[in-house]
Amino acid sequence: MPDAYDDVEGGDQTEVIKAETVVDGVNLVEQEELSVVQLPTAKTAFEKLQSDRKTLPVYPYREELLRAINDHQILIIVGETGSGKTTQIPQYLHEAGYTSRGRKIGCTQPRRVAAMSIAARVSQEMGVKLGHEVGYSIRFEDYGMLLREFLGEPDLASYSVLMVDEAHERTLSTDILFGLVKDIARFRPDLKLLISSATLDAEKFSDYFDSAPIFKIPGRRFPVEIHYTKAPEADYLDAAIVTALQIHVTHPPGDGDILIFLTGQEEIEIAEETLKHKTRGLGSKIAELIICPIYANLPTELQGKIFEPTPEGARKVVLATNIAETSLTIDGIKYVIDPGFVKMKSYNPRTGMESLLVTPISKASANQRAGRSGRTGPGKCFRLYTAYNYYNDLDDNTVPEIQRTNMANVVLSLKSLGINDLLNFDFMDPPPSEALLKALELLYALSALNKQGELTKVGRRMAEFPLDPMLSKMIVASEKYQCSDEAISIAAMLSIGNSIFYRPKDKQVHADNARSNFHMGNVGDHLALLKVYNSWKDTNFSTQWCYENYIQVRSMKRARDIRGQLEGLLERVEIEKTSNPNDLDAIKKAITSGFFPHSAKLQKNGSYRTVKHPQTVQIHPSSGLAQVLIPRWVVYHELVLTSKEYMRQVTQIKPEWLVEIAPHYYQLKDVEDHLVSKN
Repeated sequence: MPDAYDDVEGGDQTEVIKAETVVDGVNLVEQEELSVVQLPTAKTAFEKLQSDRKTLPVYPYREELLRAINDHQILIIVGETGSGKTTQIPQYLHEAGYTSRGRKIGCTQPRRVAAMSIAARVSQEMGVKLGHEVGYSIRFEDYGMLLREFLGEPDLASYSVLMVDEAHERTLSTDILFGLVKDIARFRPDLKLLISSATLDAEKFSDYFDSAPIFKIPGRRFPVEIHYTKAPEADYLDAAIVTALQIHVTHPPGDGDILIFLTGQEEIEIAEETLKHKTRGLGSKIAELIICPIYANLPTELQGKIFEPTPEGARKVVLATNIAETSLTIDGIKYVIDPGFVKMKSYNPRTGMESLLVTPISKASANQRAGRSGRTGPGKCFRLYTAYNYYNDLDDNTVPEIQRTNMANVVLSLKSLGINDLLNFDFMDPPPSEALLKALELLYALSALNKQGELTKVGRRMAEFPLDPMLSKMIVASEKYQCSDEAISIAAMLSIGNSIFYRPKDKQVHADNARSNFHMGNVGDHLALLKVYNSWKDTNFSTQWCYENYIQVRSMKRARDIRGQLEGLLERVEIEKTSNPNDLDAIKKAITSGFFPHSAKLQKNGSYRTVKHPQTVQIHPSSGLAQVLIPRWVVYHELVLTSKEYMRQVTQIKPEWLVEIAPHYYQLKDVEDHLVSKN
């Protein structure tokens, strides 16, 4: 259900999922990456699961909790990560009869990995097959599954209980969901709402839900010693590596593993190389140090390593992005090293630019990170900043995603739910009004809304696709250009972010050569992505082909799944599946129909200027058009601010298409200086 969390990497969006228990069981709604769950082999294994359930911190509170749920319509539940609240509460409700007469219990998770592994765990504990009484459903973009259920069932009549889990993450979907369920609860007194959070921010949730009572479940917390630096660190990456090596050399290997929080793939790779180099230099003087990176782009087969038990006489050091803050629990961690930074996505409605910038974490994040070391015994957290920085410079909480994101998708979804007065929608923290206005302008330009701000027929079709509205407009427009088959492939490939190609450190030249093959003929990035998908399909979706071309198998499988879902939605909005593989102009016109607001024109100095709200931008170095004959006019998928303002995923167009496709948006004067000079 909920929401997509930008996985700290350069934009690989972590997904939306809804875990759904159907039939007479628990309905788990959820979101994010895959955990392998061993199914019990015999009755004894099942019995062990049952006795394990009784050892969880939540178990002694079972009766008291059920009483509180019975007595109150809305309950805020505060429990630390590891208390068992997510897996146990839905089962307690099921056992107490809340799933009788075919009703469901919904439990939303903001991350895919969590949704899947929780559903798997609950089905094991209940001794049922996953997908029968207990299941999950996952939506691929950053829009929640449950939000989509509102379209078909505005009062959620088939649910008896809704549990919004990990509410403290304040993802976009969770925040929208708050406003919708608060409204529903008023005219459905039989619906129970449980808002579950791991933080002490419960008062805010309670105030928002009309002073709902707060139920606290103590977690298994061991004491954590916090250490600060005496002075600010000039180079936190170097300081983190030095600290890890000091811990490893001065403490025996069997006494606990190390977790270092870093901001993204690049830092993790540097840390990995440096640690390998330094431990090699020390040779047999020190015990073995096993280095385990974890980030969104890491090939799946390497991700499992972090969960493997540490061999005797060795120590594990996990290098992680903030995915390890609340979503992943790694056993055996005793030492946490926290440099105090995170890579955060923020959106500027004025420029339409998303930036991925390294920023200081909040106090709430710092406390979550420290807590990861006190789960199985007393721990130590080394903060690579001063106590003064912690108390005086860090914000209390992370800025909710809704206040730093492009609102176009949210506005389209709310409009399709019949919510027209967006300025008075009951947001817990309202988005900037400028972001709402920008979203309304864009949706009007895309013909999804009319002048009165009402949904048009085109807008209704677009709202069926859980995609960015520019992508859904591209798909709707592809009907006219007879290339809907190509459009859904391109949309699926764009939906998985920038995790398609990978460049291993020791094979960068090979990887770059493999990638450039898809850009032959300067077709542009959208058509190159289409070529990647079709080439993989032609090999019967071969894993070997992916390895040979330095393409992530996991990303391609997700693209295939997304494409399958989009294909089903074409039928739903009555768009015939048509293919036009040789008419590249038709495919480019379909792309332009969605992305015409994102056009840019080459300047004499070699940079580009966006046409509508003029600013100077460059083609991203990863683009196939960055190294070739520079096109005069382009459309781009997104603008990102990293070291410069870059256009990502770029395709060359003819300027006259802009006037032909969007005469309400571009006049001849916007493009004619080019047309005149061409004649």
